[in-house]
Amino acid sequence: MKHFLSFCIAALCLVNCKSNVESKEQNLRGVTSKNAMVVSAREEASKIGVEILKQGGNAFDAMMATEMALAVTYPYAGNLGGGGFLVYRLADGSKGALDYREKAPLAATKNMYLDDDENIIPNKSTVGSMAIGIPGTIAGVFEAQKRFGKLEPSIILKPVIELAQNGYVITEKQELRIAHYDSLIRAVNGKEILYNNKLKSGDTIKNSALAETLQRIADNGRDEFYKGKIAEILVKRLQARGSIITMEDLAKYEAKWRDPISFQYDDLTITSMSPPSSGGVCLNQIMTMVEPFDLKELGHNSVKYTQVLVEAEKRSYADRSHYLGDPDFVDMPIDTLTSKRYLSKRMANFSFEKPTPVDSIARGKITGYESDQTTHYSIVDQFGNAIAVTTTLNGGYGSKVYIDELGFFLNNEMDDFSSKPGEPNYYGLIGAEANSIAPEKRMLSAMTPTIVEKNGELYMSVGTPGGSTIITSVFQTILNVHEFEMTMQQAVEAPRFHNQWLPDEIRMEPNRFSRSLIKELQELGYTINETKSPIIGIVDGILVLDNGMLEGGADPRGDDIAVGF
Repeated sequence: MKHFLSFCIAALCLVNCKSNVESKEQNLRGVTSKNAMVVSAREEASKIGVEILKQGGNAFDAMMATEMALAVTYPYAGNLGGGGFLVYRLADGSKGALDYREKAPLAATKNMYLDDDENIIPNKSTVGSMAIGIPGTIAGVFEAQKRFGKLEPSIILKPVIELAQNGYVITEKQELRIAHYDSLIRAVNGKEILYNNKLKSGDTIKNSALAETLQRIADNGRDEFYKGKIAEILVKRLQARGSIITMEDLAKYEAKWRDPISFQYDDLTITSMSPPSSGGVCLNQIMTMVEPFDLKELGHNSVKYTQVLVEAEKRSYADRSHYLGDPDFVDMPIDTLTSKRYLSKRMANFSFEKPTPVDSIARGKITGYESDQTTHYSIVDQFGNAIAVTTTLNGGYGSKVYIDELGFFLNNEMDDFSSKPGEPNYYGLIGAEANSIAPEKRMLSAMTPTIVEKNGELYMSVGTPGGSTIITSVFQTILNVHEFEMTMQQAVEAPRFHNQWLPDEIRMEPNRFSRSLIKELQELGYTINETKSPIIGIVDGILVLDNGMLEGGADPRGDDIAVGF
């Protein structure tokens, strides 16, 4: 199940990617607009977000609309039963972040996924009721909208409810996803559910149960989900399936405002998500490590360019595995981890002659010391506010647990903890004690919603799904625009590669890189894997052009669409 993308849509993606490369000269720039832009994983969600903006709403109103519309049309990752992160920049230049990441239930224990011999119990943290963390999505969108929004939630949710009632059209990619997961979803739920392998591309699917759930939330607010009838139904159904989640767990959940990670790269100010996301720290580390190199001179996706990026990524992911976790539970040496002095030492043994062995990197010495199946959207409104939001169920359709009466899937986010320090999770990421399980703790994530400023002005909103590849996809997209002067559309379409320390390999999108490049890297001693990640990220971004227009870059690896006005 971990390799769904390679199983069912790799060929489709390659056709898309090749056609996009061939047509790049005819498609130098993405959708442009004068006033505002929404880029998301579904056309319906982007259009509803823009509709709310046209009604006088701002980016935070559109956030609620877009995220809930994704929950309707993109159940693979869009959600009510998951969580996410928001990074924002207001028109006055002030910035911040909101953490609505899921939390471990009160009854969670450190070794809950280990057997008597302290071995990981297969699938317990990834499939079924025990894999579910306390959802944060509804708390997050309501918290952001309450602080910054302009419209009433009932107005914002009205077109989303109508969308669920009237239905939306299944795409070719959705047909493949649903068919692939059908047998597992049936096994987990003990029956056929609304999303099943009878659905074909072009079919219209209606979710009346979700429409009713959203109407209750529109009428009664966020507490309907955490303390009201929805909460009661949710807990009753989950506990009947063996879940440890209680009404107290839901009632205690709160989204949390955080200080984002902000740093300089050349003339850019980059602001990204802070822990419990590793995104901002790792992006800071990687970009600081590569900054001394003349990347433009090395050449886009050249051998030496690839080496520099890979070796910086390798060192950052090694640090990630040991030091990062929930800041409410763990003291993290972030100032040191992101300092130029420390990062210079980390790259001191880099050589163009050969790879740095992973066992010689490990974590950096400091004295005293997330999912292919995620979704991202970017919004810039007509008032000058910008947001970058990444949200997820973790795996595709999360835990596969579906609540018929409510119309949505629940996450399998508990797998993002270190079930056993030193053992890889769903995405092959190694964790340590800092990310061990504890009641009410938030699990470490790789989500990297990012806002970029240039010379003090808004320049870019960008992010992506992709599990462990999220950080490196955002990193390369920013470089594509800044170092190689690509348009936003070109930047998101460009081929990508990824390294995460362990396993010791460079993942490359198949048939997107020259055989000579791959051969040279292999001769230097690098291991190349073109099968693990046939798709690396599905990046959505918005770029502010020199003339003040907005360009939306929507990644053709998905069904993503940019809509503006």
